Amino acid sequence: VQLVESGGGLVQPGGSLRLSCAASGFTFRRYYMSWYRQAPGKERELVAGITGAGDITNYADSVKGRFTISRDNAKNTVYLQMNSLKPEDTAVYYCKAWDYWGQGTQVTVSS
Repeated sequence: VQLVESGGGLVQPGGSLRLSCAASGFTFRRYYMSWYRQAPGKERELVAGITGAGDITNYADSVKGRFTISRDNAKNTVYLQMNSLKPEDTAVYYCKAWDYWGQGTQVTVSS
């Protein structure tokens, strides 16, 4: 199993980023996929999740209305569209499938 995140970077408050997680080594369409994040000195927290078919999503209260999780089962990729970013969204963002984690991608929101 391999999960490779990309798309992180430095963005100003109010800006947008789209994270991608390319998956391989398992039957992607069968698995619930999720995004987590971990800020310095804090525990890792769930940001968003999506079912295998992509028909059900869930979000942390802190990102509802600003972030959107989606997936493309033909490309074995899950996405996290992040809009209206805030400094408190600064963290390393991780992709997760079952018990497997990606290496993370840094998102920094700062002026």
